[in-house]
Amino acid sequence: METFLIVVLMLSGLALVTIGADGVVNGASDIAKRFGVSEFVIGMTIVALGTSAPEMVVSFISAFQGNSDISVGNVIGSNIFNTAIILGLSALLAPLAVTRRNRVYDIPVNVLVTLILIVFGLSEGKNLTLLDGLIFLTIFVVYFIWTFRRDRAERKAEAASGPEIPSRSLFLSVVMVLGGLAALIFGGDLFVDNSCKIAKLLGVSDKVIAITLIAAGTSLPELATSVLAAIKGKGQLALGNIIGSNTFNILLILGGSALIRPLSTANINYLDYGMLMLTALLLWVYTVFFDKEKINKTEGALLLLPGIAYLVATVYLQA
Repeated sequence: METFLIVVLMLSGLALVTIGADGVVNGASDIAKRFGVSEFVIGMTIVALGTSAPEMVVSFISAFQGNSDISVGNVIGSNIFNTAIILGLSALLAPLAVTRRNRVYDIPVNVLVTLILIVFGLSEGKNLTLLDGLIFLTIFVVYFIWTFRRDRAERKAEAASGPEIPSRSLFLSVVMVLGGLAALIFGGDLFVDNSCKIAKLLGVSDKVIAITLIAAGTSLPELATSVLAAIKGKGQLALGNIIGSNTFNILLILGGSALIRPLSTANINYLDYGMLMLTALLLWVYTVFFDKEKINKTEGALLLLPGIAYLVATVYLQA
């Protein structure tokens, strides 16, 4: 009976996280559209920040509780899940359009940020310190400002025909964002606490739970957003959501978590780092050296398979 209650509470927390993220994404997207922001930048910033909110809540709460394995493993697992599983599945359903700007700036930045995490994570002492957190957050702020400035020309071009006005009022959009944030905070707390209890009952380590169950669970908003965008032919929104989420996860979430409490990366192994780098590099290689205009179904499958293999290997090695 106690185990059943734990599972119910965990699923309830996950439901609240998902509902909350949906409110944040929809409300923030409506607000952004009123200012004529381009589809890709909406996906890369507003939507990505909203869908990364579950990872943020889980990692921040775990940092407060002193559980580095959850904080770090959640981000690494989520980024692998985002690129391999979500982007791969989205491309399988419908090819995702890739622009020259994506190839020259956005996708290489995803690789660079991933490399920064690996270098800092493998540094002597294997800790993300307060100083590391400040460096991550500084890069995040610079990157965020740079992204909007680079989009200024597109915003001006769109302004010629006037911004798109959503059906919802600005007031309702703001209420959706605030209500979504409240659901994320409460749901994230429920999810982390009860996931850790399940891990202990099953004899599974916190790192494995973070990289599999929690990472997949907190990536559900990215999954729903990107798959739906792909089906509707909005590949730029799907791609922007994944690239933005990956960047926010590392720079904002891990940076903020390290400010709360130094994070140990000692339990993150070379397989974890290797798959994280591999997925980022595969995305870059496919869009630079193969089909430059889109991520096609074949490339989607070639992203999806390593992600599935990694999840199976992680659970198998733990067993």
